Amino acid sequence: MGAVLRWSWLLGVALMAPAALPAGGGDNRQPQLRRRSGSGPLHLNAESPLQVSPLAVAPRLHTLPVGTSLRLLRRWSGSEGRDWLQVQTLAGEQRRGWIRA
Repeated sequence: MGAVLRWSWLLGVALMAPAALPAGGGDNRQPQLRRRSGSGPLHLNAESPLQVSPLAVAPRLHTLPVGTSLRLLRRWSGSEGRDWLQVQTLAGEQRRGWIRA
């Protein structure tokens, strides 16, 4: 009876211990972020409104003139099929907003 109890306890521990470990066998390293490097600033080739959000009805913050240097922060595909870019101006007063791509 003692051997059966001992083996059942060992089997129970062996079945429950892997459930307590994270995927990867207990490896707690955080994944490294990959960023694209070497891309320069964007430049506008036409006047473009800088908007508060990526919606066609969103209020304008500012109208950006031709040749404005921008840093791309993120890209978003709108429901109407148009792409939007969240950008930040690099010269003068640094502003953030959304422009249509």
